[in-house]
Amino acid sequence: MDISSDLSLARAREKFFSGQTLPEGLVPAPILRSWQRCAEQGLDVGDRFSAEPMTAAELRQLQQQNEALRLMSRPELSTLRAEAKHTSSVVILTDASGTLLDVVGNSEFAGEAARVALQPGVAWTEQSTGTNAIGTALAERRAIAVHGAEHFYEPHEILHCAASPIFDPFGKLAGVLDMSGHASTEHTHALGLVRLAVEQIEHRFFAKGFEGKTIVRFHKAADMLGTPREGVLVFDGEQLVAGNRRALNLLRLERLSFRKTRRGDLFDVLEEKLRGVSGDSFAASIQRPDEKAGHKLYATGAVVRDAAPYLTEEATIALDKALRLIEADIPVLITGATGTGKEVFARHLAKRSSRDGKPFVAVNCAALPESLIESELFGYEAGAFTGARKGGAKGLVQQAEGGILFLDEIGDMPLALQSRLLRVLQDKEVAPLGSGQARKADFVAICATNRDLRAMVETGQFRSDLYFRIAQFTVRLPSISELANRRALIEALWTGTNADNGPLPKTVLDRLESHDWPGNFRELVNCLKTTAALAGPGRTVTLSDLPNHIHAPTRGAAASVPEGDLGALTEAAMRRAVELHRGNLSAAARALGIDRSTLYRRLVWAEKAH
Repeated sequence: MDISSDLSLARAREKFFSGQTLPEGLVPAPILRSWQRCAEQGLDVGDRFSAEPMTAAELRQLQQQNEALRLMSRPELSTLRAEAKHTSSVVILTDASGTLLDVVGNSEFAGEAARVALQPGVAWTEQSTGTNAIGTALAERRAIAVHGAEHFYEPHEILHCAASPIFDPFGKLAGVLDMSGHASTEHTHALGLVRLAVEQIEHRFFAKGFEGKTIVRFHKAADMLGTPREGVLVFDGEQLVAGNRRALNLLRLERLSFRKTRRGDLFDVLEEKLRGVSGDSFAASIQRPDEKAGHKLYATGAVVRDAAPYLTEEATIALDKALRLIEADIPVLITGATGTGKEVFARHLAKRSSRDGKPFVAVNCAALPESLIESELFGYEAGAFTGARKGGAKGLVQQAEGGILFLDEIGDMPLALQSRLLRVLQDKEVAPLGSGQARKADFVAICATNRDLRAMVETGQFRSDLYFRIAQFTVRLPSISELANRRALIEALWTGTNADNGPLPKTVLDRLESHDWPGNFRELVNCLKTTAALAGPGRTVTLSDLPNHIHAPTRGAAASVPEGDLGALTEAAMRRAVELHRGNLSAAARALGIDRSTLYRRLVWAEKAH
């Protein structure tokens, strides 16, 4: 806030606390409502505020009671902690009653915050602490920022706080996420960052706990399925039992609608809302009780939007050739550094083929535990091993029947499994574990890797016979750093975000164009979506709306493309990401869009190779 705003707020406080009526608009409506609630509860602005934190034993017990929420929120606390350290702030997680569970971030400010009782074990409700972001977010059930003298008690005027309530899938308050810092410091993005983080946490709630239920996910754009921007509804039989805020807001439902609304009543409304008056297409995914989580099927009669990747002229030509091979049931290999859009290319290829509408089963060979990869791929019979399901289970190969089996990170598949995969590809038959009987399998394999498979063949890390089976035709997707016209790419992807902020100004385009983009398309697309969210609806984007690590120019942003094979390029991208995030492997992995374990393993292998 500027000096004139501070003076206006000071006059507003004086009027309100002396019993005068405030002119409309002098104080934000949620703040005024909070002041009124505090006054009605008998809080006196002149009282000395004091709060006794819990004992260490009581705090440990409270944290244990909220362990599920803390685990769900840990990735966001870790991500925001880096931002908090740079802005002299702290990130706070509370339970559903507003009692602080965790405080992380800038240790110097954390010490100052503790002097006004902003520390674990203290309840920051309006009833106990007056107007504050945590308590007021709970009372208003919405995200809110409280700055300086907007706080009820004067000692809290040193704070700028931004908080958002966290709702569980059933619409109940689970906690609050807050970012607090000095009121004297600019915190332009604090509320936007907190909102985005809460959206991630609430989305994570749906990852488990709904076994035996039908989960419907939907969005206007197909590439948004599986992200926190999608709507999610959960049905027990025909009855609606849970949903996220995006779904409820779109359908204008309250949480009171749970257990009272039937699936059939919603689907026509859902399709109408998503298509809009223009009759535009939309994407939906249904996961039924007998299907594995994570394998999406497009259903409900919806049309999946053609989420085409950004293709260079060479890649467009390669796409046409690859399509002819898919139609001839011949595997295709896609190579490229991390984040270049290999799966997006594969999905686009599948959509253009005669197998469109059939299953597209994506398998990350690096993410599957080595001990489980065989049973996951090929399935198993009842009693095949200890812990096997009664009726056995279909493997991913059989789940891809009639469609596409996408084998991502195939260079990380264990050697022992490569021979079995080769036989399946050659014979188009699969024998589940515990069964001596092979079954016919109709699918086409599309493989992808960011590694140099030919070099791995020479060093004995990859079977030559499997390589020649899957690499009859190779599509290489370039890194952003190799593209001659980055600006056209950025403008095209910005248009694809459907943001209502208008064209990107030249200064913003210049900064984006000069960035290194070690995470390639994935990093760029995520950056553009974040920028649109931080700018806010209808606002022209400025440099300050860019994420911090891009807002400040990076060293070597205009560096030339490193020479070397695909493996060297991938290693260079990984090392740039680690350097950019100051050695934080978790942050670097998130920017690259890969698992931390994959990043660690690849860097260790590289060190051994050197």
